[in-house]
Amino acid sequence: MIRVLAIDDEPLALQQLVSYIGKVPFLELAGQCQSAIEARQLLDNEQVDAIFCDINMPDLNGMDFVKQLAAPPLVVFTTAYAEYAVEGFRVNAVDYLLKPFGLQDFMRAANRLKERSPQQPSASPIQPAPEGEVSEDSIFVKTDYRVVKVSFSDIRYVEGMSEYLKLHLDNQPKPIITLLAMKQLEERLPHNFMRIHRSYIVNLDKIAEVNKNRIILDADTYLPIGDSYKEQFNKYIESRFLGR
Repeated sequence: MIRVLAIDDEPLALQQLVSYIGKVPFLELAGQCQSAIEARQLLDNEQVDAIFCDINMPDLNGMDFVKQLAAPPLVVFTTAYAEYAVEGFRVNAVDYLLKPFGLQDFMRAANRLKERSPQQPSASPIQPAPEGEVSEDSIFVKTDYRVVKVSFSDIRYVEGMSEYLKLHLDNQPKPIITLLAMKQLEERLPHNFMRIHRSYIVNLDKIAEVNKNRIILDADTYLPIGDSYKEQFNKYIESRFLGR
């Protein structure tokens, strides 16, 4: 685990940082501060491997704060002002997040922290969801502070929802919601799954009917076929079509 300190004088921005840190499996929140002076006191008493630090803060700005540290941890700067980027990298910052930033930008910075961290092996970046298939027919995903096993055969379709995915499963009235990019999951799914829309992946074995530009799974579930995905889907249907 990489123990990180979040520093920002704006309460909402600090809350966002803390929230994002909590979504990354290899980050552990060591503390949160609203000033560089408070952060310096915490660093004297806590083991901290990295900091996410706002630049524009009263009394002592984040850039000067880092320069004053005798043995600074890994640093990711956050600020609303792009002109600080060059100076940030001059103090060997790992990354620079320009506000407002989203979770994917934060994950990029977190993965760079992991690559630079001496306690971590040099490996492929870890993504927001837990890694690894336990077998060829299932994956683990994180949802509601739990890690659950999902069998591919149980997935009816996947729905993209901003930074999250909904996994709609057989015999479950509510979908599993997990923090994961559509492309990440798409790369892990077996051949009987197909992307049919920017926001949908369908288990081809669950299709009951195709009606014009819609896939029907049951009486209550209709999925649109996006224009960019029609050709690939039509080829799949034609390869299995019988009759005239």
